[in-house]
Amino acid sequence: MEKIEIHFTPDAIDYLHKLVGILFDKNYFSFEEYAQLYVQQIYNFIEFELKNFPLRKTPKVLQELGSYYAFYKANNRTTWYIFFEKRDSRVLITHISNNHQEEISHVNV
Repeated sequence: MEKIEIHFTPDAIDYLHKLVGILFDKNYFSFEEYAQLYVQQIYNFIEFELKNFPLRKTPKVLQELGSYYAFYKANNRTTWYIFFEKRDSRVLITHISNNHQEEISHVNV
């Protein structure tokens, strides 16, 4: 299996960092540590599983988020969409969103 280098834009890292606080503050998790674990699972998917997913072209209306996307189903209610650029064996994560965001209505899974 090809070794893939994964990098994140500062915006993507910032989003995931803030997500911990958002999840905890909105009472999705009763302890901040659980919110941290949840976000770590998103990171783990990107690092270990993204390479196993076929490339999906991002719809034209969302191209500014990244040329490709993959999705991670965290639970029955939430699916995370990871947008990225790919060149050879390098991937740049450019945007992360979930099915609760209106922009994702343009993505066909």
